[in-house]
Amino acid sequence: MIPKEVFEQTLLAFFEPIKPFLDDASVSEIMINGPFDIYIERKGRLHKTEAKFASHYALAAALRNLAQYVGRHVDEERPILEARLPDGSRVEAVMPPAAPDGPSVAIRRFFKETLTVKRLLDFGSFTQDAADCMEALVACKQNIVVAGGTGSGKTSLLNVLSSFAAIDERVVVIEDSRELQLQRPHVVQLEGRPANAKGRGAVTIRDLFKATLRMRPDRIVVGEIRGVEALDLIQAMTSGHGGCLTTVHASYPIDTCNRLETMALMADVGLPLFALRAQLASAVDVIVQTSRLADGARCVTHITEVRGYDPQGGYLLADLFVREYDGKDATGKVLSRLVPTGELPKSLEMIRAHGHELPQIMYDMAERRAAGQR
Repeated sequence: MIPKEVFEQTLLAFFEPIKPFLDDASVSEIMINGPFDIYIERKGRLHKTEAKFASHYALAAALRNLAQYVGRHVDEERPILEARLPDGSRVEAVMPPAAPDGPSVAIRRFFKETLTVKRLLDFGSFTQDAADCMEALVACKQNIVVAGGTGSGKTSLLNVLSSFAAIDERVVVIEDSRELQLQRPHVVQLEGRPANAKGRGAVTIRDLFKATLRMRPDRIVVGEIRGVEALDLIQAMTSGHGGCLTTVHASYPIDTCNRLETMALMADVGLPLFALRAQLASAVDVIVQTSRLADGARCVTHITEVRGYDPQGGYLLADLFVREYDGKDATGKVLSRLVPTGELPKSLEMIRAHGHELPQIMYDMAERRAAGQR
């Protein structure tokens, strides 16, 4: 058997044309549109590079070696590859005939440096008041969904939110492909896998989720909800498993509710729509919305509380924080700030019972709001 270190070095030799970008900490994504057209992302901006693979065959050979490294198979019948490079970077590749212009690859970089609250504050993604609010909500085991588009910083934010959990909690993490770097000492990491070349051996997120419920978790973290496992998560949230954290692809807080609803319906268990909506509104406590702004910056745009479901009005949402915009400066940077709205969370008493308090500005804004309504 080839030693793992030798296999890794051989594999990386196939990716030699993009190795400088794999070694560059400022590069967050590498996009390969065929062997001769390679882009990178830095600070949210795309840049075309001069890098090239020698041929279609050279790029295809690199991907086939990667498939072998992760124990998967890629060919004309199975042209999609999900894999990881030795450093943990996530690879999504589509091969011909599904990609007629040549293999198309997106590599999401894996950063060993753990993102902290301080770093988010330095980036302007968050404010200290919003961070203090989220710390209180996580500590009192509110169920939180981080929503946003591709590359908006959902996973990074989920890592940061996990740092607010109590130090003695047992946290079980479920992912399709390992990305999360939870900042807790007692973490159980579970990872799904697709079927092998014979169609056997698949382990789905739903399979892992059901197993997790019997592993005595204090908190469950699901890297991303993509399908029918949404129903299992909703039911777990409403049956005593508080403090769940997950991410969803959605553009606005209301879209998050609608997406979760649609994915739960895919389970096809015959649950009446009204019952599902009521259960979902009871399960999800807070939605944290992320977005990539016009200048490439990744920011939190909403911290929104779910307050139930009304048959006539739909999901009842209340923004605790929203991002306000003031145009751009001379360099094109978007000027914005995340501000409290004057709404206080319904879990206020629970927050205090856990020994936490909301930032004073939230109470001040609530008083101004109440005074303005008199």
